[in-house]
Amino acid sequence: MKIVRVETWRERVPLTRPYTIASGTTEDVELFFVRVVGEHEIGLGSGAPTELLTGETSDACAAALTEDRLARFGGLDANALGAATALATELLRATPAARAAVDMALYDLVTRALGVPLAEFLGRPRAPMPTSITVGIQSTESALAEVDEYLGRGFRSLKVKIGQSIDEDLERLRAIRERVGPAIPIRVDANEGYSLADATRLAESLDALALELVEQPLPAAAPEDLARLPARMRRVLALDESVHDEADAFAHARVPDSCAEYVVKLMKCGGVTPAMSIARIAEAGGRGLMWGCMDESVISIAAALHAAYASPATRHLDLDGSFDLARDPAEGGFRLVDGELHLLDRPGLGVRLRGE
Repeated sequence: MKIVRVETWRERVPLTRPYTIASGTTEDVELFFVRVVGEHEIGLGSGAPTELLTGETSDACAAALTEDRLARFGGLDANALGAATALATELLRATPAARAAVDMALYDLVTRALGVPLAEFLGRPRAPMPTSITVGIQSTESALAEVDEYLGRGFRSLKVKIGQSIDEDLERLRAIRERVGPAIPIRVDANEGYSLADATRLAESLDALALELVEQPLPAAAPEDLARLPARMRRVLALDESVHDEADAFAHARVPDSCAEYVVKLMKCGGVTPAMSIARIAEAGGRGLMWGCMDESVISIAAALHAAYASPATRHLDLDGSFDLARDPAEGGFRLVDGELHLLDRPGLGVRLRGE
Protein backbone atom coordinates (compact mmCIF):
# COMPACT_ATOMS: atom_id res chain seq x y z
CA MET A 1 0.00 0.00 0.00
CA LYS A 2 1.55 3.27 -1.13
CA ILE A 3 1.49 6.40 0.99
CA VAL A 4 -0.25 9.13 -0.99
CA ARG A 5 0.44 12.10 1.28
CA VAL A 6 0.88 13.22 4.89
CA GLU A 7 -1.29 16.02 6.27
CA THR A 8 -0.73 17.95 9.50
CA TRP A 9 -2.39 20.70 11.53
CA ARG A 10 -2.24 22.15 15.05
CA GLU A 11 -4.85 23.10 17.65
CA ARG A 12 -4.64 24.86 21.01
CA VAL A 13 -6.81 23.04 23.53
CA PRO A 14 -7.76 24.37 26.99
CA LEU A 15 -7.50 22.16 30.06
CA THR A 16 -10.43 21.50 32.34
CA ARG A 17 -8.49 23.12 35.21
CA PRO A 18 -5.05 24.69 35.71
CA TYR A 19 -2.41 22.11 36.49
CA THR A 20 0.66 22.75 38.68
CA ILE A 21 3.84 20.69 38.99
CA ALA A 22 7.23 21.56 40.50
CA SER A 23 8.27 23.59 37.44
CA GLY A 24 5.11 25.65 36.86
CA THR A 25 1.41 25.85 35.98
CA THR A 26 -0.28 24.93 32.68
CA GLU A 27 -3.73 26.10 31.52
CA ASP A 28 -3.81 24.88 27.92
CA VAL A 29 -1.82 22.74 25.51
CA GLU A 30 -0.92 22.96 21.83
CA LEU A 31 -1.50 19.67 20.03
CA PHE A 32 -0.28 18.63 16.59
CA PHE A 33 -2.16 16.15 14.42
CA VAL A 34 -0.97 13.99 11.54
CA ARG A 35 -2.99 12.08 8.97
CA VAL A 36 -1.08 9.63 6.77
CA VAL A 37 -3.22 8.98 3.71
CA GLY A 38 -2.66 5.63 2.00
CA GLU A 39 -4.19 4.24 -1.16
CA HIS A 40 -6.93 2.43 0.75
CA GLU A 41 -6.69 3.56 4.38
CA ILE A 42 -5.54 6.39 6.64
CA GLY A 43 -3.53 6.53 9.85
CA LEU A 44 -3.78 9.14 12.62
CA GLY A 45 -1.14 10.50 14.95
CA SER A 46 -0.82 13.30 17.49
CA GLY A 47 2.02 15.09 19.23
CA ALA A 48 2.23 17.27 22.34
CA PRO A 49 5.62 19.03 22.47
CA THR A 50 6.85 19.77 25.98
CA GLU A 51 9.74 22.22 26.16
CA LEU A 52 10.49 21.65 29.85
CA LEU A 53 10.99 17.92 29.32
CA THR A 54 12.55 17.64 25.86
CA GLY A 55 13.39 21.18 24.76
CA GLU A 56 10.90 20.90 21.89
CA THR A 57 8.77 24.03 21.54
CA SER A 58 5.52 24.22 19.62
CA ASP A 59 7.27 26.33 16.99
CA ALA A 60 10.02 23.71 16.64
CA CYS A 61 7.41 20.99 16.23
CA ALA A 62 5.61 23.01 13.57
CA ALA A 63 8.88 23.74 11.78
CA ALA A 64 9.65 20.02 11.70
CA LEU A 65 6.28 19.05 10.23
CA THR A 66 6.64 21.07 7.03
CA GLU A 67 4.92 20.16 3.79
CA ASP A 68 8.25 19.70 1.99
CA ARG A 69 9.62 17.39 4.65
CA LEU A 70 6.46 15.30 4.91
CA ALA A 71 6.32 15.03 1.11
CA ARG A 72 9.25 12.61 1.35
CA PHE A 73 6.84 9.98 2.65
CA GLY A 74 4.79 10.19 -0.55
CA GLY A 75 5.17 7.07 -2.68
CA LEU A 76 6.69 4.96 0.11
CA ASP A 77 5.35 1.45 0.63
CA ALA A 78 3.63 1.68 4.02
CA ASN A 79 3.87 -2.09 4.36
CA ALA A 80 7.64 -1.65 4.60
CA LEU A 81 6.97 -0.22 8.04
CA GLY A 82 10.57 -0.33 9.22
CA ALA A 83 11.74 1.84 6.34
CA ALA A 84 8.91 4.32 6.87
CA THR A 85 9.54 4.69 10.60
CA ALA A 86 13.28 4.94 9.95
CA LEU A 87 12.58 7.90 7.67
CA ALA A 88 10.56 9.52 10.46
CA THR A 89 13.56 9.08 12.74
CA GLU A 90 15.92 10.54 10.15
CA LEU A 91 13.76 13.59 9.46
CA LEU A 92 12.42 14.29 12.94
CA ARG A 93 15.03 13.05 15.42
CA ALA A 94 15.44 16.47 17.08
CA THR A 95 11.69 16.90 17.67
CA PRO A 96 10.35 13.84 19.52
CA ALA A 97 6.68 14.89 19.62
CA ALA A 98 6.69 15.50 15.86
CA ARG A 99 8.42 12.17 15.32
CA ALA A 100 5.94 10.43 17.64
CA ALA A 101 2.96 11.82 15.74
CA VAL A 102 4.23 10.54 12.39
CA ASP A 103 5.51 7.25 13.83
CA MET A 104 2.18 6.30 15.45
CA ALA A 105 0.24 7.38 12.36
CA LEU A 106 2.31 4.95 10.28
CA TYR A 107 1.52 2.13 12.72
CA ASP A 108 -2.14 3.10 12.69
CA LEU A 109 -2.24 3.03 8.89
CA VAL A 110 -0.63 -0.41 8.60
CA THR A 111 -2.63 -2.08 11.37
CA ARG A 112 -5.90 -0.62 10.10
CA ALA A 113 -5.07 -2.12 6.71
CA LEU A 114 -4.32 -5.47 8.36
CA GLY A 115 -7.55 -5.29 10.36
CA VAL A 116 -5.85 -5.86 13.75
CA PRO A 117 -5.40 -3.69 16.86
CA LEU A 118 -1.92 -2.27 17.27
CA ALA A 119 -1.36 -4.15 20.55
CA GLU A 120 -1.96 -7.45 18.76
CA PHE A 121 0.46 -6.44 16.00
CA LEU A 122 3.17 -5.53 18.54
CA GLY A 123 2.84 -8.57 20.77
CA ARG A 124 0.46 -10.54 22.92
CA PRO A 125 -1.99 -8.06 24.48
CA ARG A 126 -2.37 -8.26 28.25
CA ALA A 127 -5.45 -7.80 30.42
CA PRO A 128 -6.64 -4.25 31.16
CA MET A 129 -4.81 -2.39 33.93
CA PRO A 130 -5.74 0.58 36.13
CA THR A 131 -4.35 4.00 35.35
CA SER A 132 -3.43 6.54 37.97
CA ILE A 133 -5.02 9.99 37.85
CA THR A 134 -2.83 12.97 38.69
CA VAL A 135 -3.37 15.45 41.52
CA GLY A 136 -1.37 18.62 40.92
CA ILE A 137 0.44 20.75 43.50
CA GLN A 138 -2.15 22.76 45.42
CA SER A 139 -3.44 23.35 48.94
CA THR A 140 -4.25 20.31 51.04
CA GLU A 141 -7.93 21.27 51.12
CA SER A 142 -8.27 21.55 47.35
CA ALA A 143 -6.21 18.39 46.83
CA LEU A 144 -8.60 16.44 49.04
CA ALA A 145 -11.58 17.77 47.10
CA GLU A 146 -9.92 16.70 43.85
CA VAL A 147 -9.17 13.25 45.26
CA ASP A 148 -12.82 12.84 46.26
CA GLU A 149 -13.88 13.82 42.74
CA TYR A 150 -11.53 11.34 41.08
CA LEU A 151 -12.54 8.46 43.31
CA GLY A 152 -16.15 9.31 42.57
CA ARG A 153 -15.39 9.05 38.85
CA GLY A 154 -14.07 5.53 39.30
CA PHE A 155 -10.31 6.02 39.46
CA ARG A 156 -8.57 3.67 41.88
CA SER A 157 -4.97 4.86 41.77
CA LEU A 158 -3.53 8.32 42.47
CA LYS A 159 -0.38 10.12 41.39
CA VAL A 160 0.35 13.17 43.52
CA LYS A 161 2.65 15.90 42.23
CA ILE A 162 5.22 17.13 44.75
CA GLY A 163 8.57 18.92 44.60
CA GLN A 164 8.09 22.56 45.63
CA SER A 165 8.17 22.21 49.44
CA ILE A 166 8.94 18.97 51.28
CA ASP A 167 7.08 20.13 54.40
CA GLU A 168 3.92 21.02 52.48
CA ASP A 169 4.22 17.85 50.40
CA LEU A 170 4.37 15.61 53.46
CA GLU A 171 1.41 17.38 55.03
CA ARG A 172 -0.65 16.97 51.86
CA LEU A 173 0.35 13.32 51.41
CA ARG A 174 -0.55 12.44 55.00
CA ALA A 175 -3.96 14.03 54.55
CA ILE A 176 -4.59 12.21 51.28
CA ARG A 177 -3.52 8.86 52.71
CA GLU A 178 -5.81 9.39 55.69
CA ARG A 179 -8.69 10.31 53.36
CA VAL A 180 -8.39 7.34 50.97
CA GLY A 181 -7.29 4.65 53.43
CA PRO A 182 -4.78 1.86 52.78
CA ALA A 183 -6.39 0.27 49.70
CA ILE A 184 -5.78 3.07 47.17
CA PRO A 185 -2.26 3.07 45.66
CA ILE A 186 -0.50 6.44 45.82
CA ARG A 187 2.48 7.36 43.65
CA VAL A 188 4.33 10.65 43.84
CA ASP A 189 6.22 12.66 41.23
CA ALA A 190 8.65 15.43 42.17
CA ASN A 191 9.65 16.33 38.59
CA GLU A 192 13.29 16.80 39.68
CA GLY A 193 12.20 19.31 42.35
CA TYR A 194 13.93 17.90 45.43
CA SER A 195 17.39 18.16 46.88
CA LEU A 196 19.03 14.99 48.17
CA ALA A 197 18.13 16.09 51.71
CA ASP A 198 14.47 16.52 50.73
CA ALA A 199 14.38 13.13 49.02
CA THR A 200 15.93 11.51 52.07
CA ARG A 201 13.19 12.99 54.24
CA LEU A 202 10.58 11.58 51.89
CA ALA A 203 12.30 8.19 52.04
CA GLU A 204 11.85 8.19 55.81
CA SER A 205 8.07 8.41 55.29
CA LEU A 206 7.69 5.83 52.51
CA ASP A 207 6.30 3.13 54.76
CA ALA A 208 4.05 5.40 56.83
CA LEU A 209 2.55 6.86 53.65
CA ALA A 210 2.53 3.49 51.86
CA LEU A 211 3.84 5.05 48.65
CA GLU A 212 3.82 2.72 45.66
CA LEU A 213 6.33 4.63 43.51
CA VAL A 214 8.50 7.74 43.74
CA GLU A 215 9.05 9.34 40.36
CA GLN A 216 12.16 11.41 39.59
CA PRO A 217 12.80 13.08 42.97
CA LEU A 218 16.18 14.52 41.91
CA PRO A 219 17.50 16.31 38.80
CA ALA A 220 18.56 14.03 35.98
CA ALA A 221 21.65 16.23 35.66
CA ALA A 222 22.87 14.93 39.05
CA PRO A 223 23.14 11.14 38.58
CA GLU A 224 25.59 10.91 41.46
CA ASP A 225 22.83 12.06 43.83
CA LEU A 226 20.40 9.50 42.42
CA ALA A 227 22.96 6.85 43.30
CA ARG A 228 23.08 8.18 46.89
CA LEU A 229 19.35 7.77 47.50
CA PRO A 230 18.49 5.35 50.31
CA ALA A 231 18.14 1.77 49.09
CA ARG A 232 14.53 1.74 50.32
CA MET A 233 13.68 4.56 47.90
CA ARG A 234 15.58 3.07 44.97
CA ARG A 235 13.39 -0.04 45.28
CA VAL A 236 10.35 2.11 44.41
CA LEU A 237 12.15 4.64 42.19
CA ALA A 238 10.78 5.39 38.72
CA LEU A 239 13.02 7.41 36.40
CA ASP A 240 11.37 9.81 33.96
CA GLU A 241 13.56 12.80 33.12
CA SER A 242 16.61 10.52 33.45
CA VAL A 243 15.42 8.15 30.69
CA HIS A 244 14.67 9.79 27.35
CA ASP A 245 15.82 7.16 24.90
CA GLU A 246 17.29 3.72 24.39
CA ALA A 247 20.79 4.86 25.36
CA ASP A 248 19.55 6.16 28.72
CA ALA A 249 17.59 2.95 29.35
CA PHE A 250 20.64 0.85 28.59
CA ALA A 251 22.90 2.96 30.82
CA HIS A 252 20.62 2.59 33.85
CA ALA A 253 20.06 -1.11 33.17
CA ARG A 254 23.81 -1.65 33.57
CA VAL A 255 23.80 -0.18 37.09
CA PRO A 256 22.55 -2.69 39.68
CA ASP A 257 19.57 -1.45 41.71
CA SER A 258 19.62 1.99 40.08
CA CYS A 259 15.82 2.09 39.98
CA ALA A 260 12.71 -0.07 39.85
CA GLU A 261 11.08 1.31 36.71
CA TYR A 262 11.49 3.54 33.70
CA VAL A 263 8.76 6.00 32.75
CA VAL A 264 8.10 5.71 29.02
CA LYS A 265 6.42 8.62 27.24
CA LEU A 266 5.92 8.65 23.49
CA MET A 267 6.36 12.44 23.45
CA LYS A 268 9.72 12.05 25.15
CA CYS A 269 11.24 9.15 23.23
CA GLY A 270 9.71 9.77 19.79
CA GLY A 271 6.91 7.28 19.31
CA VAL A 272 5.98 3.62 19.32
CA THR A 273 9.19 2.44 17.64
CA PRO A 274 11.67 3.74 20.26
CA ALA A 275 9.22 3.01 23.09
CA MET A 276 9.16 -0.68 22.21
CA SER A 277 12.95 -0.66 22.03
CA ILE A 278 13.12 0.84 25.53
CA ALA A 279 10.62 -1.80 26.66
CA ARG A 280 12.88 -4.61 25.42
CA ILE A 281 15.89 -3.10 27.20
CA ALA A 282 13.87 -2.77 30.41
CA GLU A 283 12.74 -6.38 30.25
CA ALA A 284 16.27 -7.63 29.61
CA GLY A 285 17.66 -5.46 32.40
CA GLY A 286 15.08 -6.49 34.99
CA ARG A 287 13.38 -3.09 35.10
CA GLY A 288 9.66 -2.47 34.97
CA LEU A 289 7.86 0.18 32.97
CA MET A 290 5.35 2.84 33.85
CA TRP A 291 3.77 4.32 30.73
CA GLY A 292 3.18 8.03 31.18
CA CYS A 293 2.03 10.98 29.11
CA MET A 294 1.61 14.71 28.86
CA ASP A 295 -1.76 16.42 28.32
CA GLU A 296 -2.56 14.66 25.05
CA SER A 297 -5.28 13.63 22.63
CA VAL A 298 -6.80 10.17 22.86
CA ILE A 299 -4.88 9.42 19.66
CA SER A 300 -1.46 9.40 21.32
CA ILE A 301 -2.79 8.07 24.63
CA ALA A 302 -4.24 5.10 22.73
CA ALA A 303 -0.91 4.55 20.96
CA ALA A 304 0.89 4.43 24.32
CA LEU A 305 -1.75 2.10 25.76
CA HIS A 306 -1.42 -0.35 22.86
CA ALA A 307 2.36 -0.36 23.30
CA ALA A 308 2.03 -0.80 27.06
CA TYR A 309 -0.29 -3.77 26.73
CA ALA A 310 2.11 -5.41 24.25
CA SER A 311 5.14 -5.27 26.60
CA PRO A 312 5.82 -7.89 29.29
CA ALA A 313 7.78 -5.25 31.24
CA THR A 314 4.73 -3.05 31.86
CA ARG A 315 3.88 -2.71 35.55
CA HIS A 316 1.98 0.56 35.83
CA LEU A 317 -0.04 3.00 33.74
CA ASP A 318 -0.19 6.76 34.15
CA LEU A 319 -2.14 7.46 30.98
CA ASP A 320 -4.59 10.09 32.17
CA GLY A 321 -3.59 12.95 29.86
CA SER A 322 -6.70 13.04 27.68
CA PHE A 323 -9.00 13.33 30.70
CA ASP A 324 -7.60 16.84 31.33
CA LEU A 325 -8.64 18.24 27.93
CA ALA A 326 -11.71 20.47 27.81
CA ARG A 327 -12.23 19.19 24.27
CA ASP A 328 -10.46 16.61 22.14
CA PRO A 329 -10.60 16.70 18.33
CA ALA A 330 -10.48 12.88 18.37
CA GLU A 331 -12.41 10.12 20.09
CA GLY A 332 -12.24 6.38 20.74
CA GLY A 333 -9.18 4.28 21.47
CA PHE A 334 -10.17 3.03 24.91
CA ARG A 335 -12.79 3.11 27.65
CA LEU A 336 -12.37 3.78 31.37
CA VAL A 337 -14.05 0.94 33.30
CA ASP A 338 -13.74 0.90 37.11
CA GLY A 339 -10.45 2.77 36.87
CA GLU A 340 -9.02 0.44 34.20
CA LEU A 341 -8.22 1.32 30.59
CA HIS A 342 -9.88 -1.08 28.15
CA LEU A 343 -8.81 -0.95 24.51
CA LEU A 344 -11.63 -0.83 22.00
CA ASP A 345 -11.88 -3.86 19.73
CA ARG A 346 -11.03 -1.93 16.57
CA PRO A 347 -8.17 -2.09 14.06
CA GLY A 348 -5.17 0.16 14.48
CA LEU A 349 -5.32 2.63 17.35
CA GLY A 350 -9.12 2.43 17.38
CA VAL A 351 -9.46 6.22 17.12
CA ARG A 352 -11.14 8.65 14.75
CA LEU A 353 -11.53 12.38 14.35
CA ARG A 354 -14.81 13.75 15.62
CA GLY A 355 -17.31 14.21 12.82
CA GLU A 356 -15.55 11.78 10.47
